Amino acid sequence: MYTMDLTGKVAIVTGGANGIGKAIVEAFLDCGANVAIADMSIIEDAPNDRLYYVQTNVSKSDQVEEMIKKVTNHFGRLDILVNNAGISTMDYMVDIEEQDWDRTMDVNAKGVYLCMQAAAKVLQAQGQGGKIINISSQAGKNGYRLMGSYVASKHAVLGMTKVAAIELAPDQINVNAVCPGIVETDMKRAERVVGGELRGLDEELIRLEDNSQIPLGRTALPEDIANVVVFLASKYSDYMTGQGINVTGGMTMN
Repeated sequence: MYTMDLTGKVAIVTGGANGIGKAIVEAFLDCGANVAIADMSIIEDAPNDRLYYVQTNVSKSDQVEEMIKKVTNHFGRLDILVNNAGISTMDYMVDIEEQDWDRTMDVNAKGVYLCMQAAAKVLQAQGQGGKIINISSQAGKNGYRLMGSYVASKHAVLGMTKVAAIELAPDQINVNAVCPGIVETDMKRAERVVGGELRGLDEELIRLEDNSQIPLGRTALPEDIANVVVFLASKYSDYMTGQGINVTGGMTMN
């Protein structure tokens, strides 16, 4: 019988307090995993003993190292890392502010590097393999207007995924990336507002434009992405590494 059973596994999901990250956390819990959420905004207590919160800025190495230590102390081990934390800023390439470029790269690229490095050392020391899943984007494979810093950061995520997959393969640590398309999250809705202002278009027109580019005729829900992440975290993906899997409704096929 095929089941996505993650019972007893310990997973970290960065940026797990909302959006895609929250859907991943809920899917992992449904599959029996113990889950740690590493997020800057978390302040409440965990509702059950299989969920653990660690307030973390993933762009700060000391906070990442402390987060990994707290999670492994709390649950006793680590099996899965999902690098989901991400932000976006929007402007034309010729107008991007240096501080916006740096902030985007710090969270989206440096954060993945720091978390992946710290988690990989724990997985290597345990000697039982593991799964690292990086949330990139179809923007890691294509270019999109107004998204220069975001596109650059997500291309970086795919590059790091491929290198880490090669280097960690001898330790039976699978490293893959998920490349979502247009997902209905608060970040996407904010992008429609800002993008509309920059292009002189109404937010609703941007939404219709989004849908018109997708062969399956709709934008993604966070759960659509979480489903693929669960597969990559499970035993059924044990022979996959170094991949960037599109979850785009057909919008990106390369």
